[in-house]
Amino acid sequence: MRANYDTLATTIASLTEGETDEVALMATVTCEVHHSDDRFDWTGFYRVTEPELLKIGPYQGGHGCLVIPFARGVCGAAARTGEVQLVPDVDAFPGHIACASSTRSELVLPVFNTGGEVIAVFDIDSNQPDAFTQEDANALSTILSQVFAR
Repeated sequence: MRANYDTLATTIASLTEGETDEVALMATVTCEVHHSDDRFDWTGFYRVTEPELLKIGPYQGGHGCLVIPFARGVCGAAARTGEVQLVPDVDAFPGHIACASSTRSELVLPVFNTGGEVIAVFDIDSNQPDAFTQEDANALSTILSQVFAR
């Protein structure tokens, strides 16, 4: 099953309308996105909790890393640069942090607040190589901006 991003965006907008608590929003987005696509093996947020540091937030799937510095891994790169990280082969990514040995590819999107600051990253792992496309990145970036930068 592949995500229908139009339906997913509508569902998430409906579920999050009027909610301002970031953790509640993250939990809802994680649940809806995780269950929308068979490629999504681990789905969750890492929150910026102090300068240059991410801590695990709401997620679905097996356990994740608890703390990730901006200087390390795919999530750190997304937080540090504010750019989407589309990684077809995690073993080829310099400094990849293997939170789960089953992860083969990864998509990490920076999450911005209304002021344009990175408040988190949204991490999706797949146990399939080269699982993600630019279409996935674009659609999910749009959904995240509609939820967190409104």
